[in-house]
Amino acid sequence: MHKTQSEALDFLISFFNHLDGTPDSREIVLCVPYTALTAMSKNLHGSRVKLGGQNVHWEDSGAYTGEISTSMLCELGVRYVIVGHSERRQYFGETDETVSLRLKAAQKAQLIPILCVGETKQQRDAGEAEQVITRQLKAALQGVDYSRLIIAYEPIWAIGTGATCASDEANRIIGVIRQQLEDPDVTIQYGGSVKPGNIDEIMGQSEIDGVLVGGASLEPVDFARIANYQAMS
Repeated sequence: MHKTQSEALDFLISFFNHLDGTPDSREIVLCVPYTALTAMSKNLHGSRVKLGGQNVHWEDSGAYTGEISTSMLCELGVRYVIVGHSERRQYFGETDETVSLRLKAAQKAQLIPILCVGETKQQRDAGEAEQVITRQLKAALQGVDYSRLIIAYEPIWAIGTGATCASDEANRIIGVIRQQLEDPDVTIQYGGSVKPGNIDEIMGQSEIDGVLVGGASLEPVDFARIANYQAMS
């Protein structure tokens, strides 16, 4: 919940100025608040940057005050949508069941869902990280189209805390996730206090295909540095 329409456009102007040398193979997606979608859609049209939503409902219309449907997103040129973000699970009662419904609705509408999975600090300390993630994956991925899917591993204890999961441990967990997928080529991202100072090490890991960026995406120079990472081998 950051940036008004005018603030989002100011961000975009600065951000574009730092992408001239970004490799064409790198896909950049901005998942912005609903109020900024229209303005961003107009200004991203024809650019290399794609547009994403932060959530979506599983019904196309109805008495669901405060929700947004796939048709509303698609009308604005949205291509991606986050489902099951830890903050939705933690603060707004999101469950594995509702995440699954949102994911399937997104795919039905030809949107690409970014499915977030991850454990709390208490679950990790109890040795339950893999068990929790396996449960989340099993609930969400039954009957899905793996060719239109992105998964993001975001350890909840590392989000907004400044504590980043060690890159080799993130790589290990993402490897565990990949082993459970019918299609091992699905893009799997890491999210959790990603910043300019650790992006090169993160993207040097063998299993990590990309990053889901939180606070560091709010500053155009920082986010551009992340997009322009130099992976450490």
